Amino acid sequence: MAPEAEPRQPPVDPRLWRYAAASRSFFLVIALLSLAQTAAIVGFAFFTTRAIVDAIAGDDLTGTLAALTGVVVARALLSLVRERVAARASARVESQLRGAVLDGIARLGPGWTATRSTSHLALVAGRGLDALEPYVGRYLPQLVQTVIATPLLIAAMWQADAISGLTVLLTLPLIPIFMILIGLATRSVQRRQWETLSRLATRFSETVQGLSTLTVFGRQRRAADAIERVTDDYRRETMTVLRVSFLSGFALEFLASISVAIVAVAVGFRLIDGSLTLSVGLFVLLLAPEAFLPIRQVGVQFHASSEGVAATRDVFAVLDAAAAASAPPAQAAAPAQGADHRLRLEGVRVRDLPPVDLEARSGEIVLVEGPSGAGKSSLLQALLGFASATGRIEFDGADAASRPPSTWLAWAGQRPGLASGTIAANISLGDDDMPAETIQQALALVGLADVDPYRMLGVQGAGLSGGQAQRVAVARALARHLRGHAPVLALDEPSAALDAAAEQHLWQSLRTVADAGALILLVSHRESARTIADRVVRLNSAEVTA
Repeated sequence: MAPEAEPRQPPVDPRLWRYAAASRSFFLVIALLSLAQTAAIVGFAFFTTRAIVDAIAGDDLTGTLAALTGVVVARALLSLVRERVAARASARVESQLRGAVLDGIARLGPGWTATRSTSHLALVAGRGLDALEPYVGRYLPQLVQTVIATPLLIAAMWQADAISGLTVLLTLPLIPIFMILIGLATRSVQRRQWETLSRLATRFSETVQGLSTLTVFGRQRRAADAIERVTDDYRRETMTVLRVSFLSGFALEFLASISVAIVAVAVGFRLIDGSLTLSVGLFVLLLAPEAFLPIRQVGVQFHASSEGVAATRDVFAVLDAAAAASAPPAQAAAPAQGADHRLRLEGVRVRDLPPVDLEARSGEIVLVEGPSGAGKSSLLQALLGFASATGRIEFDGADAASRPPSTWLAWAGQRPGLASGTIAANISLGDDDMPAETIQQALALVGLADVDPYRMLGVQGAGLSGGQAQRVAVARALARHLRGHAPVLALDEPSAALDAAAEQHLWQSLRTVADAGALILLVSHRESARTIADRVVRLNSAEVTA
């Protein structure tokens, strides 16, 4: 089978503008600085030529040397300003992209990360984003400088001497042609180097995680040998990248030198025969190397930033996946509290468990029963996107995967998942504007009306009993529903740590909430849960019956 062609990557990926807002103003500032630098280059050539001609003629050089000094100082200051602007912009872009990548991974959830190599994701969020510094801070500014400076310098040469301007215009395209050819080779070898580094990170991570098992079975030496082989591959790929970079630099310098030499020889012959004045000839000769310099520097900076260029493909792949997952369809607005909602599961299978068919609507409590290992918790994890599943899950007639579960589903698992902080902060997690009345109402529904919402908890909710922590977790799900953010409640063994009285209070509250319009999926092994259920779905190892 023929290998799949690698998609062409533009010099500046437009997604950079979308995901890193700092890059937009950065391009504008760099463009203005490039204009000023180009003017300084032309001014330097002009005043240097004038100083030499005046010195030969024996004229006063005071004004010319003062102007030349001013141009040199301005050019140096502009270079310094550009370096600082590029350094700050690259740091801001890197920070924004890292935050976007980490936020995107969090939005995609465990179900997505379970299908990816965590070591590769760590490499992308770490080394990959660090490699963007030369790409954003050096390559992109030089690209802008080339686009602006090269046409202006050729125009200045053409204005002074049309023959020299035409010579540069005809010889200049040779450099981009060779840059494109070399760039294709560089991209290929750099991509292989990045993929080898990803394999090395993955292999090392997996070996460390399974080191105890490898040692027990005497396979640790084989794992070390495998890491050594991948390390050698990475070393070879790195040397290949360096070799291509050196050859590229030589080719670009050679072509630029030949082109400048052609201009110099032509100017020399014309100076001898008197068809060209000394001032024009010197001015053109000083500008000729400057006309080729920007495009040569693009090639140099491209190789210096090639790892960042390769990393952007994986960085933007994560961001695109997160954007696709979090973008709701046009009709998927926030669910209204009093609306009639429907949840439908058709042939939903998690791992090798039996498929589940289920339909429920607002106002119902559907009790899911079954022995341990039958897939009760796994079914809820599939709804949340925490576990990959086959089949179809629909909410209000649309594929539930088309929008984040947080927009329609509130969940309380078997583990409370509380964090250090106040009880109120744990309940309002993800909703900074939650009113205190909603928090108090949610606590009352779970039987904790007498608990201070601003009581401080330790790590993992330390300071509460097991039953209290479980009820706080249920209160968090109820509060999201009361706020109108989640018409569906998924509760996994919410009464496992409760006594009979607290359990009965919780059941009555859930029945009240369902009668008010909630759709509740309740996983419980308690027989008392049947008293509030509208329907019971029984899971077992062989079949599903409703």
